[in-house]
Amino acid sequence: MLHGKAAPKVLALLLACAAALPALAQGESEVNRRATAAEWTALSRLPDFSGVWVPNVTDQIAQSTSNTPPWKPDVAAQVKHQEEEEAAGRPFLVLQGCFPHGMPAWMLITHNAFEILLTPGRVTLLGESDGNRMRRIYTDGRGHPEDPDLSFHGHSTGKWEGDALVVDTVGVLPQSFIATTEAVGIPNNGDMRITERFRLVDPDTLHDEMEITAPKVLTKPWKTTRIYHRQRARTYDIVEGVCAQGEYLEEVDPHGNSIYVHKPQNPDGSVGRPGS
Repeated sequence: MLHGKAAPKVLALLLACAAALPALAQGESEVNRRATAAEWTALSRLPDFSGVWVPNVTDQIAQSTSNTPPWKPDVAAQVKHQEEEEAAGRPFLVLQGCFPHGMPAWMLITHNAFEILLTPGRVTLLGESDGNRMRRIYTDGRGHPEDPDLSFHGHSTGKWEGDALVVDTVGVLPQSFIATTEAVGIPNNGDMRITERFRLVDPDTLHDEMEITAPKVLTKPWKTTRIYHRQRARTYDIVEGVCAQGEYLEEVDPHGNSIYVHKPQNPDGSVGRPGS
């Protein structure tokens, strides 16, 4: 506690500071509002990607034979086997369980609608079907983490170059597929990088020009484009995807691919390796 002649002066200073706090807070709030308004104004000058989009599946199917990935020889043999199995009525399930479709499979082979949201500093893609489909593309100038936590969709940063959104994606799980159809796909097996250029070719047609570098399975970067059409009717709102959660183990298949497999069922009905 203060005593003597200094006490009244200190008390007066504290009271003055307390009285100024609401004004300071209000001033800071005004600055933040002005900054936010400026960001939204800047956003309004960018190409409008917002809304619900559906893929051009006809073009997807055409490219599955006209523009195939440059697979390594041993991987090409796996792909040939998958194609033969599909022709025999035993298709391989690229999209299985409750896993997110992941990158780049989401953009390559999705048959479902997705929604694009543009907000200051970020572009967000929200998908349906697997219930876990969301991509965050950061446009606030940040870089990738030095050691990103691996995920199905990876870590994406974007920048605007004229009318195109250029996106760089790293940190994708090795189990995430490079797929040409829902029955033909190979895990990327690690060290994959994806570059995309999103651009409008007309008000309701969006192109995603992709370059996929996956040194574990491709002989060189693969370039392909996917086409999406904007749906303006409310009947095309995306819906929540629902599935039954599976339980899986990390394994390696006979070809050396990183995969997930169903946990075995024990005699007592539990799931997982005995004693796990």
